[in-house]
Amino acid sequence: MTEPSVSAVHAPPGNRRQSSKVAFASLIGTTVEWYDFYIYGTAAALVFPKLFFPEFSPGAGLLASLSTYAVGFAARPLGGIVFGHYGDRVGRKKMLVLSLLAMGLGTLAMGLVPGFAEIGILAPVLIVALRFLQGVAVGGEWGGAVLMAVEHAPPGRAGWYGSWPQVGSPLGLVLSTAAFSAVSSLPDEDFLSWGWRLPFLASALLIIVGLVVRLRLMESPVFAQMQSAGETARLPVRDALTKHPGSVLGAAGAFIVINTVFYLVTVLGLSWATSHLGIPRGTFLAAVLVAAVVMCGTVPLFGALSDRVGRRPVFAAGAILVAVFAFPLFWLIETMSTPLLFLGVIVIMGIGHPLMYGPQAALYSETFPPALRYSGASLGYQIGGMLGGLVPLVASALLVGYDQASWPMAALLVATAMISLASLLTMRARYADHTTGTVTS
Repeated sequence: MTEPSVSAVHAPPGNRRQSSKVAFASLIGTTVEWYDFYIYGTAAALVFPKLFFPEFSPGAGLLASLSTYAVGFAARPLGGIVFGHYGDRVGRKKMLVLSLLAMGLGTLAMGLVPGFAEIGILAPVLIVALRFLQGVAVGGEWGGAVLMAVEHAPPGRAGWYGSWPQVGSPLGLVLSTAAFSAVSSLPDEDFLSWGWRLPFLASALLIIVGLVVRLRLMESPVFAQMQSAGETARLPVRDALTKHPGSVLGAAGAFIVINTVFYLVTVLGLSWATSHLGIPRGTFLAAVLVAAVVMCGTVPLFGALSDRVGRRPVFAAGAILVAVFAFPLFWLIETMSTPLLFLGVIVIMGIGHPLMYGPQAALYSETFPPALRYSGASLGYQIGGMLGGLVPLVASALLVGYDQASWPMAALLVATAMISLASLLTMRARYADHTTGTVTS
């Protein structure tokens, strides 16, 4: 298959209002999807060890709970493959609607699963199966959402418009953290019996809003042009892996540190700080909540900055900041000082993470040609997401082996930052000529 002539990332210049509308719609949808994905992480740290693994010791129960959490990350590449294939074959919009529906139904069902005391081993089995469904759904979500925004963007604004679906991640975290902060104020008995279920059940309302918004979207003009010209790929996943293997691997490696930062702080860091250090869970959740609010502003800021100075310099600055700040982050948390806890979490999540996450959508979109873009970008993102999402599981095992010392978590942050920085250097935005539609070097 020859690469199609519509190799530019964007739609033709003109309708900025439509571009803004699509970016906002993508933001709403990703917010709902990430809310669903994140409430599981909080529940895995605070509830599931006691509810679904009551016969384990506290440390072993947490490890078992995080193992079920990791299932979602293992399923994400499968979602990227399936949704990427059909997203490049039949369109971005259809896949976005399907991914949102699958995520919503899986999350709603989680809120209805009885505990181990009621149905025994079937309880954790059901949770694992539903977590797998969540992973497949979110694996297909990201590629379609960012491509809709980027491919509708005016020339020279890919970083800005592509960053708005990315804001759905911190905004979903704000909503999920706020939801769990509200129910965590309940007495422990009520929280563990029914309170934790409310954030899952509330997902039903959010899914309805997301579906209404997405059903009103227009298809990507880049895909529509390619489809009308008969230039869609027959096997886009295969072509992405055989024609652009280096780009897929580079994208996967670059993303590892982004996921590591996010989940090491919001899941394992939360559990470690509350159970080992004795920091009140409300205090740590409040720090995460403030950092997520900051991210809602810094992600588009750094996305826009990448339109001016380039994707890779902005991304690289974030990876370097994470590596430098990894050990100080945990030193600040271990002081048990609330202001220093807030400072550490805000720096790593409100600045370091967004420096990479802001330009990521445009960078990944510009790395692959249109006919393979959903598949290629999704594969890179979801493989990296899977690897980065497994790091907290590794860190949890190290915490048990090293008597809850923080240095293994910090060392893992440094290592993943270096891997991502090296991977970033291999990436090239070869399909970023927004005016002529030609491939750039």
